[in-house]
Amino acid sequence: MNHQQTLESSGRQPVVGMVGAGQLARMTAAAAIGLGIRFRVLAGAPGESAAQVAADTVVGDYRSDGDLLAFAAGCDVITFDHEHVPQPQLRALEQAGRVVWPSAAALGFTQDKLAMRERLTELGVPCPRFEPVTSLADVAAFAEHTGWPVVLKAVSGGYDGRGVWVCGDSAAAAEVLSHRLPVLAEEYVPFERELAILVARSPSGHGAAYPVVESVQRDGICVQVLAPAPGVSAEAAVQAQRLGLELARDLDVIGLLAVELFETRNGELLVNELAMRPHNTGHWTIEGARTSQFEQHLRAVLNLPLGSPAMVAPVAVMANVLGGTDPDLYGKLNHVLAADTGLKVQLYGKPVRPGRKVGHVTALGSDLPTVRDRAVRAANYLATGSEEPAAQPATALGGRQ
Repeated sequence: MNHQQTLESSGRQPVVGMVGAGQLARMTAAAAIGLGIRFRVLAGAPGESAAQVAADTVVGDYRSDGDLLAFAAGCDVITFDHEHVPQPQLRALEQAGRVVWPSAAALGFTQDKLAMRERLTELGVPCPRFEPVTSLADVAAFAEHTGWPVVLKAVSGGYDGRGVWVCGDSAAAAEVLSHRLPVLAEEYVPFERELAILVARSPSGHGAAYPVVESVQRDGICVQVLAPAPGVSAEAAVQAQRLGLELARDLDVIGLLAVELFETRNGELLVNELAMRPHNTGHWTIEGARTSQFEQHLRAVLNLPLGSPAMVAPVAVMANVLGGTDPDLYGKLNHVLAADTGLKVQLYGKPVRPGRKVGHVTALGSDLPTVRDRAVRAANYLATGSEEPAAQPATALGGRQ
């Protein structure tokens, strides 16, 4: 009898424990209610985003064997809202007989960018050329083949543009190497835009793929998501979705897998990053898809039948609310909701800091420019108190690596 059959035969509500208490856990907690799932979070502090709304919150350190094992003792499945739990702690959970999805082996590919690139290369997946480097001579030798600039990436720990340096010359590379962080070198890709694929996979092998989206970036941070990605042919979309599902299978991912892609000038898709959890590029699914990414993740880790990823409107746009100088988000909510009653707003309960993701706005409709304008205006007002949107960020020859 497998774990799922044991849960079904017991007739009790399963307990899903999520390590981490950020906004991803907060929104997963909401999805658990309708499924009758008991949801537990491991928070670093009682005031964290998900800890504010999850009745079953345990305060502890995700880097501690003792805290993790104590947290997991009352859970049927352990999953994550970030990829920072160290491998020894992940292995300790598995060795204690806990069901961990995604597994330590799968999460290793998100924690170690060099291991990820090497595995993708073995699988024949297109990605930027790369090399491990330990010295300036290594970087210079790599640049002889790819040209400058060269992108240096921290092997572990980077996200939202952190841990990524675009080096225009050897002096810039020397500055990065002086920090003595393990890095790899990647070719600089002059991409046209960034796309993303979000798929789910269950232990039984059932898979589901959401529409391909465009991720609009500014200073290495996603500011908008356009669903579906404009200008992607039906054939190309199916190929991209197939890539996501095949990667989930080949990397043995259980739960959600987000695949971030560069679209080059000749239309080629290169894999940039992977995430094995709910993802910022999937927030639009709360209102814009038949099954939100958060419900889908819970279904997948519990080996329940996956829900339909189909869109409920022709277009959905999600705009992130990035913190500004005004900490009072709630005080501006009245204007936003009254100005456009069709908008949906999610605020994360996080202290406002400049550039920090503190919420998002989703708009649905049939005309992309109109829907995008609605979402951007609302997000901009929540952040700055002005409804006028800032200039649209460029999607070509920049963004992030």
